[in-house]
Amino acid sequence: MSVLSGKKIILGVSGGIAAYKSALLVRLFIKAGAQVQVIMTPASLDFVTPLTLSTLSKNPVYSSFFNEEEGNGVWNNHVDLALWADYMIIAPATANTMSKMVNGNCDNLLIATYLSAKCPVYFAPAMDLDMYKHPSTLSSFEALKRFGNTIIPAENGELASGLSGEGRMAEPENIISFLEKDIENKLPLKGKKILVTAGPTYEAIDPVRFIGNHSSGKMGFDIANAAAGLGAQVILVSGPTHLKVRNSSINLIRITSTEEMYNACHEYFNDVDVAIAAAAVADYRPKNIASQKIKKSDSSFTIELEKTKDILASLGQIKKNQFLIGFALETENEIEHAKQKIQKKNLDLIVLNSLNDSGAGFGKPTNKVTFIDKNFLVEPQELKSKEDVAIDIVNKIITHYA
Repeated sequence: MSVLSGKKIILGVSGGIAAYKSALLVRLFIKAGAQVQVIMTPASLDFVTPLTLSTLSKNPVYSSFFNEEEGNGVWNNHVDLALWADYMIIAPATANTMSKMVNGNCDNLLIATYLSAKCPVYFAPAMDLDMYKHPSTLSSFEALKRFGNTIIPAENGELASGLSGEGRMAEPENIISFLEKDIENKLPLKGKKILVTAGPTYEAIDPVRFIGNHSSGKMGFDIANAAAGLGAQVILVSGPTHLKVRNSSINLIRITSTEEMYNACHEYFNDVDVAIAAAAVADYRPKNIASQKIKKSDSSFTIELEKTKDILASLGQIKKNQFLIGFALETENEIEHAKQKIQKKNLDLIVLNSLNDSGAGFGKPTNKVTFIDKNFLVEPQELKSKEDVAIDIVNKIITHYA
């Protein structure tokens, strides 16, 4: 899966002959799984039609501050456009457009959006040989890089003038490859290995029945997806759940019982940097499992239970340099019980859930957690989507390794 998958990208097209390549570039972004919003300078309209780029991007194309053709004076909000984007790529970036970017000459929608952008900005120069080597152009390159923008170097080849040399905009395939490599290298968790557990465990009573719980596994899957999206190599050990991973780089290991989860975690724990125990593991299992389905006969039925292995405590006992995160689901004396769990299981951080909080618990799209670290620093959080809670947890890992 491309690192661009799911990302929101603004493609800025300025007025050079290389604008014809923007159609293929849009198509490649879409193929990589990105969402694309195209913004064109007025000059670029002479080289490629908005209809082409709109059709390929499946979004309207913007080229002016107002929708003048509709006569309704609707403002194309450059601030909203800029804040929407995860990345902004200007390709082709002409000498004129780069000069405006450097000097803040805000006379078109693309430059206004660029000046409002908070996301990483890439630019792919395209111009003739002598223009590319001119001191003013070289000065623009250096200024834009000082501003934090990243240049996608031009290539050598045949130019519109008939000359051959440096200045040809990078081919769309090479632009995509450059972006993917650059983004991957800058991901904050690149090189980190993270073990995540998710979902319930089921303990068999007989071949038909089991003891389990209502965990959907969503919290663990969201953590795994968030960590993988930031460059981590993720091993996700999941109990029974209908959920699927969204990132093909996640190594998903499906298990059923606590014993199977225990064995999987111990197989990988020594090789990881971080372990996050988000699974709702069964605390007890039947002492004896019937080999045949138990027939319904007596009016009452007794099952003798025994404790399952404590996976998190066992990992805490053998922990070396791993950053170990546990979860606690409590109904009373939540903070004190969570602190005891930190000490007992040798944790670095615990994510506390309380069933007393509305919107938290099993089977819900939201969660309300409290972070408590090994120094007992307590950080209550607001009610958030589980995806946002996952990001908060991953940010704790990033901060730990910063």
